[in-house]
Amino acid sequence: MGTQILEPSWDPDAPMRRAGSPATRPAPQPQPQPAVAGAGVATGWAPIPTQRTASGLAGQGPVVWCARVPITACGPEEAAERIVAAAAELATRPAPDGLAALARPGVDVHQCNAYTLALADRDPLLRGMLRAASVNFADGKPVVWHNRLFHRDRHLPTRQVRGADLFTDVVRLGQEVGLRHYLLGSTPEVLARVEANLRAAYPDAIIAGAESPPFRPLTASEWHHQCERIRSSGAQVVWVGLGTPKQDWETTRLAGALPAVAIAVGAAFDFIAGTKKQAPPWMRDMGLEWLHRLASEPTRLWRRYLFGNLRFLAAVARHRAARG
Repeated sequence: MGTQILEPSWDPDAPMRRAGSPATRPAPQPQPQPAVAGAGVATGWAPIPTQRTASGLAGQGPVVWCARVPITACGPEEAAERIVAAAAELATRPAPDGLAALARPGVDVHQCNAYTLALADRDPLLRGMLRAASVNFADGKPVVWHNRLFHRDRHLPTRQVRGADLFTDVVRLGQEVGLRHYLLGSTPEVLARVEANLRAAYPDAIIAGAESPPFRPLTASEWHHQCERIRSSGAQVVWVGLGTPKQDWETTRLAGALPAVAIAVGAAFDFIAGTKKQAPPWMRDMGLEWLHRLASEPTRLWRRYLFGNLRFLAAVARHRAARG
């Protein structure tokens, strides 16, 4: 079944044309991505892949638009099952040749919450990257609420795809097919606790490798060697926890270089390691997880939630107004 797009085919980034005005120019295509300073991001320029993978992960719908970014609307269980299936498929896919070799070899998965979409609204390069991604899941109640509010005639999921839950669900399901995982990000101490907790909870899970990149831009050589370490580990799923939006850029770069599913998971490493407390289930269900995190880290997060949430609401309003 092909992807079902629940929006008009017009480009949400294209300027609206007033009556009697000349035809507008096509929306600009995403431009090469500049390096983003921070942990584990390589220096130099890297092209944004624009050809979606043929993997079944993104091959089924529905896909809805939220703040000019396509979101694959599915529940957490279905999301985990799709990732396991896509990773297994990539492992058995023959090496491409000819024109097929130009396509992106891997799959990039992004967790989109209100903050991610607020950043994408401000940054056209980030927005272009997310629009070219293999799949974007709704990691946040506001995104789920938006999708259900503006597509009431559809039976869309009521639950978001949280990064930490997706992480553990995929690790659990992956035991049955021998899925190999690679952890990239955070600190060595946190990664060690993540590995220990995963092995205790899921004895048959395979952690093929883990590394904490330095908190500075990687050189081209360092990034190449990082990719080779991941490749030689035989990892089929790479979990990237570098913070938004650094992890999204890195996830896209990895999917462009490796035949693996690369997933941006935000604070999942800290949650699984137990170094940060997750919001209680009732707060998650009510869309108040952001409030719990703000109360836990007010100095670091107050700007993110104050201005990010307002920017998200403004982006949604502009998108809906443009649709008419």
